[in-house]
Amino acid sequence: MAVGDVVGYGLAAACVMGQLRSALSAAFRVSDDGPARALEVLGLYARSVSGAESTTTVLCVIDGVNRVIAYSSAGHPPPALLHPDGTVEFLDQATDPPLGARPEHIPRPQSKVPFSEGATLVLYTDGLIERRREDIDVGLNRLAASLIRHQGTEPEALAGALLDDLTPPAGATDDIALVVIRL
Repeated sequence: MAVGDVVGYGLAAACVMGQLRSALSAAFRVSDDGPARALEVLGLYARSVSGAESTTTVLCVIDGVNRVIAYSSAGHPPPALLHPDGTVEFLDQATDPPLGARPEHIPRPQSKVPFSEGATLVLYTDGLIERRREDIDVGLNRLAASLIRHQGTEPEALAGALLDDLTPPAGATDDIALVVIRL
């Protein structure tokens, strides 16, 4: 599972995201080293795509047999893992700068986290949690509280509840992408 966010909006930004999405898919399929290596390859490719500078993305690889999520982030807000016991864990142990932010290639970090059957993984863009003149932790706490409040809700309904809870009353000022998956 992956979510990303390019700088900008409209058709040009959508075209850049489409190129990066295809490249990430290909990079992941040819790299058996996990999500960090796939993001490294994507970062190298992003240097040649006009408009891809400072794109953020997170890639989570879910191993359902061993019940482990391997993940890596290129400057993206951390995925949220709602455990069946009602605790929320932010997957923030493998965070690195956005794509193309470094002048030279450096391997990206990768981390793993175990999960139990019935856990819920939530990937999203910054438009869901960030507000001007507000610390990001406030938005992350708002997301965690909403996840706990709606624990046990089916993924599609949970996505709707999160959007209802977290979209500002005056409307979103940034685009929002949201992926909710029951593990």
